[in-house]
Amino acid sequence: MPDYKYQMIITWSEEDNAFIVSVPDLPGCMADGKTIAEAVENAKIIIAEWIKYAQEDGIPIPQPRTIKTA
Repeated sequence: MPDYKYQMIITWSEEDNAFIVSVPDLPGCMADGKTIAEAVENAKIIIAEWIKYAQEDGIPIPQPRTIKTA
């Protein structure tokens, strides 16, 4: 699996009793897991699937955002 460099935001969901990972650069791209590590691994899979389907449908794939440091 490619090593994509997309920002991931990890939050805890009491309702789902799981960690939720959202990928802001890829609309609708989210995953979950019982642990942070599991949620991140699931997100990597979902990122690859998001990109695959976008390519198949001719949807532009956003470049990962970069964070500038001082």
